[in-house]
Amino acid sequence: MSGMATTRTSRVYTISLPAELALKAEALAKRDSRTMSELFREAFRSYYAQQARRTLEEIGEYGASRNPGYTEADVPRLIKEVRGDKPARRLARPRR
Repeated sequence: MSGMATTRTSRVYTISLPAELALKAEALAKRDSRTMSELFREAFRSYYAQQARRTLEEIGEYGASRNPGYTEADVPRLIKEVRGDKPARRLARPRR
């Protein structure tokens, strides 16, 4: 293997934790037979998923606040109404 360059597929970060939190993290990693890297990767995945859910909830709340009471059953009628308000598209003539 000497002479061959290896390329790291992950990025390395240095973080600092208050002593009490560090002890809790180390105990949790030991209890679950995980490395600290695995523990923090999972913590980030969990945090990321939580933020994504929060964003979707906010979008849903915004959408609900803009809905005057429509239901899913109203969707086909609303689409037809919107499309009916637009002028018909002309078909493009073939180029010569």
